[in-house]
Parts: sequence; C-alpha cells; structure tokens
Amino acid sequence: MQSIQEILLTIRSVKLTDLDSWRERLVVWVAAMTAGFIVVMFAKAAEYATSFFFSLQKTSWWLPLVVTPAGGMLIVWITNRWFLGAGGSGIPQTIAALQDKGSRSEHPKLIGLKLAFGKIFLGVGALAAGFSSGREGPSVQVAASVMHAFRRFLPSGFSVHPKHLILAGGAAGISAAFNTPLAGIVFAIEELGRHFEQKTNGVIITAIVLSGLVSMSLEGNYTYFGHITVGKIDKDIIAPIIVCGLVCGVLGGIFSRTLIESSTRMNGKLGVFRALHPLWWAGFCGVLVALLGAISDGAAHGSGYIFTQNILNGTNTSTWQYAPIKYLATIFTYLSGVPGGIFAPSLSIGAGIGNDMLPLFGHYHAATAISVLCMAGFLAAVTQAPLTSFIIVMEMIDGHEMVISLMAISLIAAIISRIFSTPLYSTLADKQISSITNDNQKPQTNME
Repeated sequence: MQSIQEILLTIRSVKLTDLDSWRERLVVWVAAMTAGFIVVMFAKAAEYATSFFFSLQKTSWWLPLVVTPAGGMLIVWITNRWFLGAGGSGIPQTIAALQDKGSRSEHPKLIGLKLAFGKIFLGVGALAAGFSSGREGPSVQVAASVMHAFRRFLPSGFSVHPKHLILAGGAAGISAAFNTPLAGIVFAIEELGRHFEQKTNGVIITAIVLSGLVSMSLEGNYTYFGHITVGKIDKDIIAPIIVCGLVCGVLGGIFSRTLIESSTRMNGKLGVFRALHPLWWAGFCGVLVALLGAISDGAAHGSGYIFTQNILNGTNTSTWQYAPIKYLATIFTYLSGVPGGIFAPSLSIGAGIGNDMLPLFGHYHAATAISVLCMAGFLAAVTQAPLTSFIIVMEMIDGHEMVISLMAISLIAAIISRIFSTPLYSTLADKQISSITNDNQKPQTNME
C-alpha cells in the first residue's frame, strides 16, 4: 500500500493540482468538441447539397450539363483567388503541415481557419454542382485547422507540440465524419503521423473521444451504412478474397497513379490548355462528369452513398456500368481542381466492383460480403493504408465477423497497388511541400 508521501508525489506527477495543466486540458477538450461540431455541421450541409442537386436533376435531365461545368468554373475561380490550399480533400495538406521543418510554423498555406471555411463552403458547393466527391477527406483538414487554431489559448510551455494538435484534429475529423473512432486512431498512426510519440496518445484519444461524443449527441450512435448482414463466413470466402484483392489492387493502383501523375503539369495540348485556362478546364471536366451522370441516371454524381447502401442492402438496380462510371467521374472531379475527397467515392467504387464480380462467385451465398470486401480492398489500394481501410469498413457496417477477411483483402490489394503507384497521400504531400518551398510557385489547387 502506498504511503501518503507516495500518493502526493503521484498527484504532483500527473499535475492534478497544476492550474496551467488544467487550462491546457480544457483548451484541448474545447478544441476537440468544436472540431467535432463543425465536422457534423459540414456533414449535414453536404447532405443538403447532394439532395439539392439530385432534386435539380429530377426536374430536368439536361440541367446538370449546365450546372456542373458552370459550378466547377465558379468554384475553381473562388479557390484560386481566395482559398489557395483548399483544393482537393486536404489530407495531403495536413500531412505536409505535419512534415514541415518549421518547428512552430503557422502553416498559412496548409492549415488555418480561413482554409477550413473555404474547404467547407467550396466542398459543399462542389456537391451541390454534382461533382463526384466526398466530405470525409476534407473533414481532416477542417478539424486539423480548428484544433490548431486553439494553440493560441494554450499556456506557455505547453507539454504537447502544436503540430500534435494538427495530428489529433485530423484523426478526430475522420472519426467524426464516419463515426469510426478506432479508424481515427489508426488513421493518425498509419497515414498522418508516421512517428507516433507516446506523449501524443492522450491528445489524440481525447480529441477522438470528445469529437465522437459531439457527433453522437447530434446524430445518434449510428453506423455509417447501418448493420449489414453478410451471412456465414467460412473457408469459401478465401477465393473471393484473393481474386477481389488482385482486381482491386490493380484498379486502385491505376486510379492512384492517375491522380498522382495529373497533379503535375500534363503533357500535350490538354496540358497546355489546363495550365493556361484553369477555369475552362474545370468547366470541361464538369461537362464530362455531367455526361457520365446523364447516361447513368445520376450515378456519377455525389459521394455515392445512396448507391453503395442500395448495393449492400441488396436493393441495387444499377447495371455493371456503375463502377466504371463512378471511377471515371471521380478522376474527372479530381482533375477539375474543385475541393472534395475520394474516401467516400472510393468506397462506392469498391462496392460497385464487388457487385460486378458477383457472377464469378455464384456458388457463394454471402453476396453482400463480396461488395464489402471490395470496398476495403479498393480503398486500401488507392490509399495504401490497409489498416485504416479494413477498420473503417468494419466499423461502418458493424461487421466485426469479417475482420480477418477485411484485413486479408486490404493487405493483398495494398501490396498489388504498390506495383503501379507510390502511396497517394504522402506523394501528394511531398509535392505540396515542394510547391510551397518555391516562392514563385503557387500551391496546387487539385491536391487530393
């Protein structure tokens, strides 16, 4: 049993009586709850924007042919004029901010409240215009910006580096966006912070817990796609894991390589046109997305949430064309330069690939499991973050019975993807850092 002196020493070591330490904790708690609240509001605004676009499309099939390109041009113009650094999902910008050599840099071109506002406003606008994007990736930069902004309220001698607020905010953003707290922690370790320090644990976990509590209090304790019944999982799933892992690995690797290659100057006449006329280029990409939407009854637009849910629930009426159409629409959206993420579209593409591969496994009765496997496999191939991919899918469908299967296909797909592409987010983050270090070069606006 501890003596009185030992107990008092323990209390002093954890700073339970230190007012500055309590102020430090309070600032972090308020920052995390604020970030969670803003991410939830972002999600609600994105839902309204998506509903608005689809209601517009139902009014007249040709309206997207006008709204999408015009909206893309306006969004890119606003981004280039006032919100440089807000393009794409913001995950590379967040990673770049963490890798910045400046020990206490303000990261004005990567992280900030102005960029967070622009990300939300323009990201919602991109969905309202009908582009194929998601709000989950942008939530990383938004939450990281919000938490980092609270550093000014910390007492002097703060025990955790301000950059750790960026790391914690990014993790909280993923957690609150998908309501997947475990995936938020793994995402922080695997993707955002390659060097995970013990003293950062408390900040990250606290941010995820508090942002998650705010999310649950506003939207309830839900799973992103609801509880999905996948049926019996046995040895028959081994063949689908291998085949789907190979297919998703190849397609995801090519997808990732395309985004990376297009982040630099394109060759040929199209490259010259894109460099000289970014607004017209955004309009051209918008036309392509609108045309894909016209021939697919709207499947090319939005994050793909509704179509994915229909596939998982067995009420899907889409043809085999859904996956390739969503695949191309997401690439064209990225090329346009509008802010928007690829997390949700990648999950949707994966579900479509799984739906198309069902005839190959006609003997296998757990048909929904094939789509779930491909969701994790394609996301892992695109991001080359297999741990985050399988955990996020597992939490999104409440599918703990598939944990081994999801883990296996994510690892296979990520390994195959490396044949075709370098890691997407870290590569784009390196490009972001290179562009910022050159004083004469503006930050790229189509970073995903």
